Amino acid sequence: MSLTKIVRDYAIKFLFGKESAPRGLVDLNRYFRIYGPINFVKHQEGEVIVAVSTDFNQGSIITEGRNEEELEANIKDAILTAFEVPSSYAKEAGIHQVGKATNAYAPA
Repeated sequence: MSLTKIVRDYAIKFLFGKESAPRGLVDLNRYFRIYGPINFVKHQEGEVIVAVSTDFNQGSIITEGRNEEELEANIKDAILTAFEVPSSYAKEAGIHQVGKATNAYAPA
């Protein structure tokens, strides 16, 4: 994630205050209540691990990472991006991996 994106996202949160929430955050929560977690299939491509959503109702989410930790952070950011939620609202969104053995992600 670029420094510019991080600064922009936090500036948006600062300007609108902690009491407001972006529309995408509401849409994200509604999506997970209706459809459940988003599952990903992971595969190695050269020096990166690529993750592709298998059941996202609104298209596909594709991201990559150099290792599992970076990939997990990028998956969470890609889900937020799909719903047009600034990364500064990641804590409020609460996206996390569901279970250790699965590649599914949902809000807490």
